[in-house]
Amino acid sequence: MLDWTDRHYRAFARLLTKRTTLYTEMVVDQALLRGDRDRFLPRNPEDRPAVVQLGGSEPEALAEAARIAEERGYDQIGLNAGCPSDRVQSGKMGACLMAEPDLVARCVEAMVRAVKIPVSVKTRIGIDESDSYEFLEAFATRVMAAGCDHLVVHARKAWLKGLSPRENRTVPPLLPERVYALKEAHPDWTVVLNGGVDSWEKALAHLERVDGVMIGRAAYENLWMLRGADAAVFGDAEGAASLPATQVDAVRAWYPYVERELARGERLKWMTRHLLGLFRGCDGARRWRQELAEGSARPGAGLEVVEAALRHVAS
Repeated sequence: MLDWTDRHYRAFARLLTKRTTLYTEMVVDQALLRGDRDRFLPRNPEDRPAVVQLGGSEPEALAEAARIAEERGYDQIGLNAGCPSDRVQSGKMGACLMAEPDLVARCVEAMVRAVKIPVSVKTRIGIDESDSYEFLEAFATRVMAAGCDHLVVHARKAWLKGLSPRENRTVPPLLPERVYALKEAHPDWTVVLNGGVDSWEKALAHLERVDGVMIGRAAYENLWMLRGADAAVFGDAEGAASLPATQVDAVRAWYPYVERELARGERLKWMTRHLLGLFRGCDGARRWRQELAEGSARPGAGLEVVEAALRHVAS
């Protein structure tokens, strides 16, 4: 979810669900060690609980990056061993790591020694021709033995060559039964299923067989769906009643955050770009998107742009 689940998205998402654990974008370990930490891993208390998703394959570098994330108040570390993009693979990160379970185990061991917060691994059910259940179980067993707290398993294999990241999300078939089998074989493990979950009905069905579900692009493209998480998944109807009742209410509840970020010099467009699909399916949604996108791009744009765009959907 690079460039998607940034701090602005997470701050808005947290208005819609208090119980869901949010994930950062994948942050490369070297970016934290050598770059602007406030840019790559800002202190953003609005989004807690949150997992820092790290990319890397050098145990000591990942350990130091994990220490930085813990110091900044994040709740968990997640090592990405599932992204199939060429750019990620070129840095020896992501799904290609499934071919090196011992290396992934050393990375996990180093991070577990470095921090007190849980360390998890996000992976696929296989890569290329290595896509049997036995391959998945061997990889998972090695990683869990290294101290991994839980596994997040995308129920598709990844083709490391020949498919784009988009195609890798749709062409390989979804095989949730593989993830179910992993949990059934290892009931003491915490196993989270990822892939193809775009409704709470599907999430609840999976939760009959696994310990958790991860929702990726569906929760971005249909942001308002998160409003149903606390009641549907966590059974917290009382807490859900305190959440914004409508999309308009949620946007206005976000204003204090926006004002703070504008005062720090952030541009409005980098925040509002996440809200373009908020009113999907509603009357006035097209005008909302158009006016918000155009207005937010103007120099010096402020909340007046958002209020003007809301006129098309607030009736």
